[in-house]
Amino acid sequence: MTPGIGPRKATQLLEAFGSVDRIFGALRSELEAVRLRPESIQSILNKEFHSRAERELDLIKERGGEIVILDDGVYPALLREIPDPPIVLYVLGNWLECLEAPCVGMVGSRRCSTYGRNTSEMLARDLAQRGLTIISGFARGIDSSAHKGAAEVNGKTVAVFGTGLDRIYPRENQALMDEILETGGAVVTQFPFGTPPLRDNFPYRNRIISGLSIGLLVIEASEKSGSLITARLAAEQDRDVLAVPGNISSKTSFGTNYLIKSGAKLVQHWQDVVSEFPDDISAGILPPAIDGPQKRSLPTGLERNEKRILELIEPDQNLHIDEIFEATGLSFGDVNQALIGLDLKELIRVLPGNHYARKM
Repeated sequence: MTPGIGPRKATQLLEAFGSVDRIFGALRSELEAVRLRPESIQSILNKEFHSRAERELDLIKERGGEIVILDDGVYPALLREIPDPPIVLYVLGNWLECLEAPCVGMVGSRRCSTYGRNTSEMLARDLAQRGLTIISGFARGIDSSAHKGAAEVNGKTVAVFGTGLDRIYPRENQALMDEILETGGAVVTQFPFGTPPLRDNFPYRNRIISGLSIGLLVIEASEKSGSLITARLAAEQDRDVLAVPGNISSKTSFGTNYLIKSGAKLVQHWQDVVSEFPDDISAGILPPAIDGPQKRSLPTGLERNEKRILELIEPDQNLHIDEIFEATGLSFGDVNQALIGLDLKELIRVLPGNHYARKM
């Protein structure tokens, strides 16, 4: 709260004096020696914000949360690695357990498409089911969908606010915040109580999203999207950048397709995300590699002809109906009936020109 003191200057002060107590106990000459602005020096000498700081502590305790400081032993290790990490974090919920797990940042367009929303929920759900924590920015669109997908399976998710904890933004996400906390998730911000949703604050929020994460996954982003800024921050922080490809005619796909062209990992399913993690993490999540051809497991409850056709279609290919006839030797009626059954069971996709693909 001291004027003229941001994360960088605060870190310099801590390095120079060793502790916060020593900073506030320093002489004017000592503060001048580290080149503080006059208004900063006067504020520190007068301890003018101490009563307000005590009020902040009371407010966070009333909500069952806590304040974590940069030199605490429990401060998130990954976030501590970034340049100029926030010196204070306000946290609510099961934050320690959430941040001890491998974390994936998920961001994207506020004005997302149905495809983007569904993809965000699906990937968040799949990753959260495997013990990963989903980090996102609580915004409308992709962010909210990512939180919902994780909470849907009682997985871990952390919402990073660009406001104070008492300023829910957007307002309609109050129920989502409750759901996040009820399912064992957490809420994090670096901003004091009462901080409104100011435009200048959201880049700080984005630094925390990428800073807490092993990798950042972008799902839909327009040409001037804030998600591209988050991706740039992630790259600067030496985090993996991943992106879901989109329709080339869609404005919200420009950013993700651009990132892929620039070297971001293309993501089609959750395994693509985990495979980018360090070996010691991915090995415990991905199934072990098996040498030699293996027969794929099939869903239960399939008819005999449905089983034959599903075994025939590889996940990365599509087959024309004539190829299915030729390979199976079944009659037109049997093939048609089996394809209808597989479609109703949502195991295949019906493509233009009588082509059929297996869903992943």
